[in-house]
Amino acid sequence: MTSRRIAVTGATGNIGTATVRALAADPDVEAITGLERRPAGIPPPKTEYVGVDVAHDDLAPVLRDADTVVHLAWLFQPTHRPDLTWETNVRGSLRLFEAAAAAGVSTLVVASSVGAYSPAADDRPVSEDYPTHGWPGAAYPREKAYVERLLDSFERAHPEIRVVRVRPGFVFQRTASTEQRRLFAGPFVPGSLLRPGLVPIVPDIPGLRFQVVHADDLADAIRRCVLRPVSGAFNIATDPVVDPRLLAGLLRARRVPVPAGLVKPALAAAWRMHLVPATPGLFDTVLRLPVMDTSRARSELEWQPEWSAEETVSEFLHGLRRGQGGGTPPLAPDEHRGHEIATGVGQRP
Repeated sequence: MTSRRIAVTGATGNIGTATVRALAADPDVEAITGLERRPAGIPPPKTEYVGVDVAHDDLAPVLRDADTVVHLAWLFQPTHRPDLTWETNVRGSLRLFEAAAAAGVSTLVVASSVGAYSPAADDRPVSEDYPTHGWPGAAYPREKAYVERLLDSFERAHPEIRVVRVRPGFVFQRTASTEQRRLFAGPFVPGSLLRPGLVPIVPDIPGLRFQVVHADDLADAIRRCVLRPVSGAFNIATDPVVDPRLLAGLLRARRVPVPAGLVKPALAAAWRMHLVPATPGLFDTVLRLPVMDTSRARSELEWQPEWSAEETVSEFLHGLRRGQGGGTPPLAPDEHRGHEIATGVGQRP
């Protein structure tokens, strides 16, 4: 099919930049409209950036010519104002879904998350029919789970629209390293010191393990969801599962047992003092994540990741050490972001 016209929300973020690259390189894609609150930079081929806020702006004009909508936009901050993240992530998603239906799109692909899943009972991998009730102690899983319920209602109301939910693990690429440090660790984490041999220990916290996927591999899965006649949910992650042993090996560090009960109070105090942006509830969420079975993506999408978990995390750490970023406002390195803040460029009015 060579007439595919795709609207992508969150087009200049971590997942969005990789997805737009993958779609633009596919000959079956004719045109891409990248929707972003702060569009900037030179778009890839076949792509036009349009400034739009899914929570407040009129979405009808930008979706009028699209036959597919890929929804990637997500607001992680401010964690001290969950009402604001709810406004964008939940109300904005609902507004987008309603606008897509009104525009007559044929396909809706939505980035959900492993965070939408209910807490794991054990380490056995779960398939896509595992409950998606999230973890109530943090805004991120609450909002992801609520959007899953919105999609349930949307599918019942619009059976003519093909709906795909993509549930990835933690998503990394080198150009998003600095952005992710800002979002989750804050300005006091010295990324330049995160090199093998300089980090003496890795906390070995019971239950700490998670799955990752490189942004390019996730983008390839999303591209396949757009162009293939599939529907439903797909778990997306690469092997192996990341745990303290793997992290210690990458950093050439020693593992030291640390009870989770010691970490949470320290994180809570730092969060209350605005020293770190990640909430203690998010820490609880990570400890409760299930391990995802990715068999469906590998069989029905014929998806095969090119990056291993070790390679994905290593690239992320390399980007942190070098303070690397991308050419869009969300991914800008710290020095460029400082210029934006000082001049008002790229800031939301």
